[in-house]
Amino acid sequence: MFSKADVEKYFVAEKSESLLFIIIGIAAIIAAVVFFFWLKTPFYKGAAIPLLAIAILQITVGYTVYSRSDKQRIDIAYKMDLNPSAIQQNELPRMEKVMQNFVLYRWVEIVLLLTGLVLFFVYRNETAKAFWCGLGIALALQAAVMLAADYFAESRGKVYLEGMKAWLPK
Repeated sequence: MFSKADVEKYFVAEKSESLLFIIIGIAAIIAAVVFFFWLKTPFYKGAAIPLLAIAILQITVGYTVYSRSDKQRIDIAYKMDLNPSAIQQNELPRMEKVMQNFVLYRWVEIVLLLTGLVLFFVYRNETAKAFWCGLGIALALQAAVMLAADYFAESRGKVYLEGMKAWLPK
């Protein structure tokens, strides 16, 4: 049976993953700066671009989820006791939208992953195209990280949404 403990578990896991996202984003920014300003080869300059661009997204999304998770956790636990209809009116539609968004994210991440791999494999033996090779490998790496993280987040979201639906009074 779905309970407040399950709500706690879901939001604590969301908060933990978002902190990991922030850490990965910071590490990617540091790597991008080192690649671009110190290593300076075309390969590393190419790799710096997707590292930086996607790191900014990782930090932004990570911070957003991290900063709101506690409030959402407390709000949902409160509504489970005092206002279950608010869960049906607000939380279920919110989570259904989140789950729909994961499908879009997955396809974007797959396209980015494949694009990065194609760039890497097409240009890996062409010294004059090292920039594109670096861009491709970093793009594929960042897309794979995002795809894996979203896979786990989507799995948790599915369990949470189904549990919440089963918990609601009929």
